[in-house]
Amino acid sequence: MSIQVEHLSKLYKQQKAIDDLNFNINSGEIVGFLGPNGAGKTTTMKILTGYIPPSSGKAFVNGLDVEENAIEVRKLIGYLPEHNPLYTDMYVKEYLEFVASIYKLSNRKHRVDDMIELTGLTLERHKKIGQLSKGYRQRVGLAQAIIHNPKVLILDEPTSGLDPNQIAEIRNLITNIGKEKTVLLSTHIMQEVEAMCTRVMIINKGVIVANGQPSELKHMFGASQAVQFTFNKALSPTQINALALKGKVSHLQDFTYLVQVSTEIEGLKSEVFKFAVEQDLILTEIKLIEQTLEEVFKTVTK
Repeated sequence: MSIQVEHLSKLYKQQKAIDDLNFNINSGEIVGFLGPNGAGKTTTMKILTGYIPPSSGKAFVNGLDVEENAIEVRKLIGYLPEHNPLYTDMYVKEYLEFVASIYKLSNRKHRVDDMIELTGLTLERHKKIGQLSKGYRQRVGLAQAIIHNPKVLILDEPTSGLDPNQIAEIRNLITNIGKEKTVLLSTHIMQEVEAMCTRVMIINKGVIVANGQPSELKHMFGASQAVQFTFNKALSPTQINALALKGKVSHLQDFTYLVQVSTEIEGLKSEVFKFAVEQDLILTEIKLIEQTLEEVFKTVTK
């Protein structure tokens, strides 16, 4: 078990930022940590990294208590905060050498060169960090987070403020890094979670409200399921009313209609086949419309 959290709470005066959290993250998982602003994501991450203490409860990284073994735990964790704290007057290679020296790495020069290549910073290595675009600064932040080869990576909004190309590049980088490490990733970008994460935890008002694989959460919390049907001709108002008995009907375009239900999809398909036969219609296409994580997120955090 890479990360274990037991009855974790944090109070800021009278405000409870997180409330009795319990969860486990296994080695090799990439877990998306989602929630509205102020839900408690960053507070949880800061406790796991030893940056702040909890008010009550325990957190363990690779079996070590994060309070009792703070120095040892920090050696095991790579952390990229939401606001990437870099020394902008330092050169990229100089900064990474400085970080490597803090960790007292024996193969310092070789490790810095490896990180520069891995994170795609080869052409930027002799530039000052202050001259880099935000995308390249995030690469530097990732490089410093993994330079000591940690077992656990904690990334807080790693693609915040990046353009689509930069997001794709950082996403691919995290996915490759995550093949060998445990990753806890906070983000607001649902496509990122779908593309990278094996599991999703959603926190709201300091409480975990959903925890499971993306496909499981869509099935459990999706407000409705939808199937797109295309017939050989447009439906009459009477036929639309008849189809509406099967579920909520939306006319998309031409001969194509969307039917949303809260019941089993296979049952809906069977019912619409029967409807088509009764109405002397031909079904030319059937398309399942996937539930999205965004809908799940809205459902559990209202």
